[in-house]
Amino acid sequence: MGWAGAQGRLAAGLLVNLAASICIVFLNKWLYVRLGFPNLSLTLVHFAVTWLGLYLCQALGAFAPKSLRPRQVLPLALSFCGFVVFTNLSLQSNTVGTYQLAKAMTTPVIVLIQSLAYGKTFPLRIKLTLLPITLGVFLNSYYDVKFSLLGMVFAALGVLVTSLYQVWVGAKQHELQVNSMQLLYYQAPMSSAMLFCIIPFFEPVFGEGGVFGPWTISAVILCTSIDYNEMRRRASEQQENLTKPRSLS
Repeated sequence: MGWAGAQGRLAAGLLVNLAASICIVFLNKWLYVRLGFPNLSLTLVHFAVTWLGLYLCQALGAFAPKSLRPRQVLPLALSFCGFVVFTNLSLQSNTVGTYQLAKAMTTPVIVLIQSLAYGKTFPLRIKLTLLPITLGVFLNSYYDVKFSLLGMVFAALGVLVTSLYQVWVGAKQHELQVNSMQLLYYQAPMSSAMLFCIIPFFEPVFGEGGVFGPWTISAVILCTSIDYNEMRRRASEQQENLTKPRSLS
């Protein structure tokens, strides 16, 4: 009964995470297409609300922050910015189907990075499973009726930076002996500060189309709900990454 209950909770958690991920994708796409919300600014809002949520969680005793030096987290914070920004740009420039399929290339790229950079070896059966994934993504991109070269560039950069981030975050969690929330607690504010400094060079800050522009109450509520689900999803993903490097090897 205990084993069945644990498996049931695991299945329920995976379903909730899947549903939240799907909702986030479609809501983000709606914000870009219908409201024209600026990409980098939306990412900054995601990071800021994530950090605020984590601050409240630690204040309520959900986890205890662990003291880390900024230079230990800096590469993760940079790659965190890159993978979220590029994946959001991919979503903005491509159809939802192409965006989702492009993300499937993350697994083959992770295997490639770990093989070339870390000297890990993988069984032939694992390598063979990556062939239909790669072929499927290629065929979808080739026959996509709304093909966008710029969108594919963003998708490729998103896959590359996401793969690097996932490899690094798994290694860092083992190295620093921290859990997902402890690591995100440092990453989120550092990534927010980085984006805050570069946004004025690429997007308006005030007025029409700016992050501090005249947005409707519904848009603000929608952004906040997306951010809450993003925080939960990212914490869940990083917890999975805690075991990923060992399970792939």
